[in-house]
Amino acid sequence: MNTTDPAIYLQTIDPVLAPIIQKVPKPIWKPRQDYFKSLVEAIINQQLSGKAADTIIGRFNTLFSVLPYTPESVLRLSDEIIRGVGISYSKVSYIKDLAEKVRSQTLNFAQIHTWDDEAVIKHLTQVKGIGRWSAEMFLMFTLAREDIFSFGDQGLKNAIVRLYKIEKPLTQEKATGISNTWRPYRSWACWYLWASLEM
Repeated sequence: MNTTDPAIYLQTIDPVLAPIIQKVPKPIWKPRQDYFKSLVEAIINQQLSGKAADTIIGRFNTLFSVLPYTPESVLRLSDEIIRGVGISYSKVSYIKDLAEKVRSQTLNFAQIHTWDDEAVIKHLTQVKGIGRWSAEMFLMFTLAREDIFSFGDQGLKNAIVRLYKIEKPLTQEKATGISNTWRPYRSWACWYLWASLEM
């Protein structure tokens, strides 16, 4: 058995996930370098479906067809212009707070890729509107950490309840117990859980 392949490893240890893994393409965990842009997208993604978020992110990105995509450029945009692409006023304030904290270096990305998970979460949650869930998505999809589980993600909770036949409400203790079996590839398991919601 090649336990260095996370998909094979998860199929071996979890018969519930196995049939999903066999039907879904493997995720590609590749670090992103555009940390600021990634966090803006995480804010936009909050409480939206994937398609709705992608549409709004696309519209927001068009604002930078001439301007560079930087904190300074974001801060120069009026709230009304950002609101015009479909971003709520509360999220506009979060994006502006993020931009200001990056510009002032309150948020410093220089060595963040070397920090442990909790240090990254603590640093990012200084920003208004970035909570633990957004920070965990940053760890997973921007820093490409392969062993992240986010109890705050409703989709993951829904998938666990359905697949593992858990009575609602799903407690954090129960979710942690299940997710711990996937270590050190909890991010991979999350990918397959999200995929199961579309099946």
